[in-house]
Amino acid sequence: MQGFKKVYLPLLIVALVAGCGDKKDGAAEEKKPTQVAAKVNGTELTVSQVNYALQRIPNLDKDQTKAASLQVVRSLVDQELLVQKATEDKLDRDPNVVQALDAARRQIMAEAYMSRKLGTPAEPTDAEVTDYFNKHPELFTQRKIYRLQEISIKAPKDKQEEIRTQLAASKTLNDFGAWLKAENLPVKAAQGVKPAEQLPLEILPQLAKMADGQAMVVNAPDGLTVIVLAGSQAQPVTLEQAKPAISRLLQTQARQKAAKAELDALKAAAKIEYVGEFVDAGKEAAAPAAAPAQPAAEPAAAPAAPAADADAISKGVSGLK
Repeated sequence: MQGFKKVYLPLLIVALVAGCGDKKDGAAEEKKPTQVAAKVNGTELTVSQVNYALQRIPNLDKDQTKAASLQVVRSLVDQELLVQKATEDKLDRDPNVVQALDAARRQIMAEAYMSRKLGTPAEPTDAEVTDYFNKHPELFTQRKIYRLQEISIKAPKDKQEEIRTQLAASKTLNDFGAWLKAENLPVKAAQGVKPAEQLPLEILPQLAKMADGQAMVVNAPDGLTVIVLAGSQAQPVTLEQAKPAISRLLQTQARQKAAKAELDALKAAAKIEYVGEFVDAGKEAAAPAAAPAQPAAEPAAAPAAPAADADAISKGVSGLK
């Protein structure tokens, strides 16, 4: 039963505003006994509040509903006790609390508008699913499990071209690691195993073409990241296996596209003015449309290095933090 508590408490905190609203309505409207789940110092907690919290629990098994509802009621009681004490202490007038409540209200209102405006996204057609499947072999027919090592290099922009050149000129990744150390460049190393679908689509097509032991360079906010393909294993999936995931992805993409179109239309019809130190916010928002995007990744020109060197460089740079 303790497992339930960990899941439900955060959801109930999110429902704080709704809970307070129900309490006010209850004072003006007589409720049937079956609508009341509990009372705390005379304040009624309703069945609708319980149902609202249950609806927000993902993948709740029907067999668990009864136990979950009891835990929800207990959590609502705990929450109400804290709300009552907070109100007694006049925390509802605290500027930070007022700002937090206002921010939560604005977020809820914005999401409610967009949800009602967009409605439920349409199911993609079989043709759309098949088209996506065929256009992304690196995710499906040529899907792999990748063993990767990442070397994050913190470097100013005027140093980054030299780093790329040195990587291309190094005979082995060990040589490159030694050069990084000699240049006193801050370096962090990490490694892990990831399937294709957990990797950014910006780098996946290039990564799928690389041989084990090769490296690629990826732009990072504070420098560069060298991704070494230490090893890979083919693990393809069929169209039937991939169809549910592709359908969800296409629905998400369609919803995001519709949301952006709606927001763009609202912006076009509104009078928006950025003031004072925020005057550049409007310019930055328009910049991506005017300037071409920089490639997210480039393959390293260095010759392929054995996977053993990839392991060695990971160990070599781990002490450079």
